[in-house]
Amino acid sequence: MKRGETAALVLRAVGLSSSTYYDRKKRTLHPVEQVTSGTKGRPHPGFSLTQTGLKINDEQIKEWLLELAEGEEHVYGYKLLAQCLRNEHDLVLNKKKSYRLCQELGLLQKKRELAPRHPRRLPRNRTVTGPNQLWQMDIKYGYVIGRERFFFVLSIIDVFDRVVVKQYRGPVCEAKHAVQTLWYALKTRIKPGEPLPVIRTENGPQFISKLFGDSCESLDMVHERIPPRSPNMNAYIESFHSLLERDLFSKMDFMTFEEAYKELDRYMDFYNNRKMHGSLRLMPPARFSEWVMTLDDRTMFHKAM
Repeated sequence: MKRGETAALVLRAVGLSSSTYYDRKKRTLHPVEQVTSGTKGRPHPGFSLTQTGLKINDEQIKEWLLELAEGEEHVYGYKLLAQCLRNEHDLVLNKKKSYRLCQELGLLQKKRELAPRHPRRLPRNRTVTGPNQLWQMDIKYGYVIGRERFFFVLSIIDVFDRVVVKQYRGPVCEAKHAVQTLWYALKTRIKPGEPLPVIRTENGPQFISKLFGDSCESLDMVHERIPPRSPNMNAYIESFHSLLERDLFSKMDFMTFEEAYKELDRYMDFYNNRKMHGSLRLMPPARFSEWVMTLDDRTMFHKAM
């Protein structure tokens, strides 16, 4: 073949099958050539299934793993953590994927030598008497059936007037997106010189990150994180996301991300500006917030309620 003869002619002369020749040639490729020849591993789908066929996003699975690591299951390795998820959530999760997700979360170390940069501050009972005193922040997942992909909705709600002060939606949601959303909410909602609200979250990767902790510390903002398996301590944002699921996600099939975001924006305009709340004197959140600000003093407000 070096002298210009065809491969087929040489293979017939030496009595070697073409399949054997090309298979051996493929195996002897340089590692760089192997990468460019298309021999890549199968990409991760980004979700796992339950026994009933429900798709669970990898970010939700990571959140469950972190909750287990924060609880009494912290003594378990990745195999038993996978078994916990099978038991508690009926999740089909093999040990290889459990290992990969635990590795990404840093849960494979036998012993954590360093204390966390920002230790968890547990929430305490607070009497909320006005806007911008306590915000709750959480993440919900939507699904684009036309792309077979999840998208993320990160919302911040004011506990007092139920206004969703800021929201992020996108195909990924990392710590930087949580920080940016919080920053924009403060910029548009808080006037210069006013005290900052307490921000309360659960224990997702975005909220326990060094970036989010550093940002709250630099703003001198109190960040509370609820204990695992206690969504009642984040009840207002959980309630809002249940409304979002009931009123929008469960009623519409989205074919594209653009369609999903457009419908989400439409619903948010309705929720903040027109949806009546029984706990807000049958006013939408934005109007209730404006009404409270017109009262002469807080005593009048309590009498009005």
